Amino acid sequence: MIDVLSQIIRRTELGEVIALCTVVHTRGSTPQGKGAAMLVLRDGKTIGTLGGGCVEAEVRVRAQRLMDEKQNRVLSFRLDQDYGWDDGLVCGGIMDIAIQVIGSPEEAVPIQRVLDNLAGNRPGILVIDAADEQLQPTRFEIEIFPRPRLLIAGAGHVGRALALIAGQIDFELTILDDRPDLANTENFPGAQCIIGDIELELSRYKIDPRTYIVIVTRGHRHDARALAAVVESPAAYVGLIGSKRKIHTILSELDRQGVARNQLERVHAPIGLEIAAVTPAEIAVSIAAELIAVRRGRGDLPATPMKVPPEKLGRWLQRARTTAQ
Repeated sequence: MIDVLSQIIRRTELGEVIALCTVVHTRGSTPQGKGAAMLVLRDGKTIGTLGGGCVEAEVRVRAQRLMDEKQNRVLSFRLDQDYGWDDGLVCGGIMDIAIQVIGSPEEAVPIQRVLDNLAGNRPGILVIDAADEQLQPTRFEIEIFPRPRLLIAGAGHVGRALALIAGQIDFELTILDDRPDLANTENFPGAQCIIGDIELELSRYKIDPRTYIVIVTRGHRHDARALAAVVESPAAYVGLIGSKRKIHTILSELDRQGVARNQLERVHAPIGLEIAAVTPAEIAVSIAAELIAVRRGRGDLPATPMKVPPEKLGRWLQRARTTAQ
């Protein structure tokens, strides 16, 4: 959403007319939830996504028409065979999508206010005024939160592999290491790079409940000191790489130093989800999956395949055969 809003400011300053398409309400199973956004340009190109498929294609066509008419509308889509069969989006749910035409910097001022709030690490409220399909005026308010921050302590192979994923899953990225030849913007483009003593810099870093910390330094001693610096912080996530033996040693030492049990229980160690990862890239995927789970409120639930079990599939197929007879 933040990237989409930033594009609105840039493009209206260039004199473009664009349409902001936002999911404002959902019922049932849908490919995207409230707050998902897509920008439609005059030539039909899009930025962002509403979940793909026929719905997104239809919204694009309607948005281009509304740009010509200079009108805002709220459209409702039921994801059944009509809109989803060809694209695999037979979710069964309903999506309400607001299309808001923005054609000047003045009209984009409310968008800039939202971005200013986010830049100040505060939530912003996106206000959307549009007419429903009965042409009745309606207003929606979408609360937008600043991106969570991912602080990676360790600029080695795993840290670098994780950094490649971090931006794609919408984290702001900070890299911390005491090796300037590794912790630099050439290796981590777009990231903030902090060079210095790892323990000291972590103790100085402003950690809040939206900060996610991954400790993947080059050795046991650095990992232990890094964890000691952040274990009692308000971070949303603290993860430590290492074998179970190493983790046992480090956590036992922190326990002897008086760190509370509940603080130690918050540490995700060994880090990541169990997917038999071996290479740095695979380990990074494992860590990223756990970050997503925590962010979506599933951090304490077991990670299991979403694949339909054979016995359930059998019941489905039998029911389908019976219905078809």
